[in-house]
Amino acid sequence: MIDFEIPDDAKAIRAKVREFVHDHCIPAEADLGNRPLDDILGELRTKARAEGLWCPFIPTEHGGMGLGPLANALVQMELGESRLGALALNTQGPDDATMLSLLQLGTDYQRDKYLKPLLNGEMRICYSMTEKEPGGADATGLQTTAELDGDHYVLNGEKWFSSSASVADLAVVIAKTDPDAERHRQFSAFIVELPNPGYEIVRNIDVMGYHDEITDSLGATHAEVKINNLVVPQENILGGRGGGFDMGQHRLAYGRLRHGMHNVARAQRALDLATEHVLSRTSFGVRVADRQGVQWMLAECASELYMARLMLLHIAYKAEKGMDIRQENGIAKVFLANMVHKVVDTALQLHGALGYSRDTPLADWYTSIRSQRLVDGPDEVHKWRTGRNVIKAFERDGTTAAACGGDLL
Repeated sequence: MIDFEIPDDAKAIRAKVREFVHDHCIPAEADLGNRPLDDILGELRTKARAEGLWCPFIPTEHGGMGLGPLANALVQMELGESRLGALALNTQGPDDATMLSLLQLGTDYQRDKYLKPLLNGEMRICYSMTEKEPGGADATGLQTTAELDGDHYVLNGEKWFSSSASVADLAVVIAKTDPDAERHRQFSAFIVELPNPGYEIVRNIDVMGYHDEITDSLGATHAEVKINNLVVPQENILGGRGGGFDMGQHRLAYGRLRHGMHNVARAQRALDLATEHVLSRTSFGVRVADRQGVQWMLAECASELYMARLMLLHIAYKAEKGMDIRQENGIAKVFLANMVHKVVDTALQLHGALGYSRDTPLADWYTSIRSQRLVDGPDEVHKWRTGRNVIKAFERDGTTAAACGGDLL
């Protein structure tokens, strides 16, 4: 039979995290700008650890909660309701995906020196792969070079959109070590300790999303970086020489899902805000909530959220069973990025001029979530790969079902 019952232990941890977010994280947002972030975040993290809420997806032997894909998805869909949720449990991006890469691909030396302080919340780490030219979304078009010189490498190049670099203590830099190798084996990943004179943050790029000192201190920044004669020891290669592309895809796979989980949480909070608002307003003597057009708008949001949750639960199920989730991951990444935009846009519309103001979080969300259709691969690249897999499935099976979630049937 097909069973949609969530295990009791997963239900319990979801409820616990939801309570933590609503009792502590969302109220703490009001203190941002009035008190030092370190104090606010320190208090939240102390409370979280006291309740056993820390690094949800990290195995217990490394100090985490040891949650599997399903329970972690449920937890992330709660944490995303607050801008402090993920940070409070030390499960924020871009750190989270790189923690997983260090855990699975790092050497004993790298885990001891770099992973432990990351897991303890003592360090932040950023990821420097993207470049302006000429590759763009093509991860095999990177031009940053790494040349071996004795017992170390010397890196040169430029990076673009290195998220959270301005608050990071470490960076993972992707550079070309073997230009004559097969295309996907030309690159290696290097762990770089920051600050470093060879890793110069030229600027935090002025992006569409609203930002201020608070967003900067939270690490919601995207840096342009100049890499000039950056010296990195050989032992700081992560995932082996030539493994940079595979390592990048490994970490981005989780990052795409985490974005989607947080998008569900943000969309849910936006719909809650909108529903609360229309229930409190009247127009021409009638509650706004009783207008059929408004109810249709709410219905469309509910439908989007329903599909989004089913997608993530299906992917989590396949991940729990060790099944291939690449096709579903790409489909969900695109759908969830567009879903959150539709729901937040609708919530903003239902608030009227209030939604356009910054008296609610909706205006900030509206501008920031536009990035979701670009980060971790633009929609068009994922659609291209999804469509290619549809063709492959038909050529192999005589039906496209396997590329449309039908492999379980």
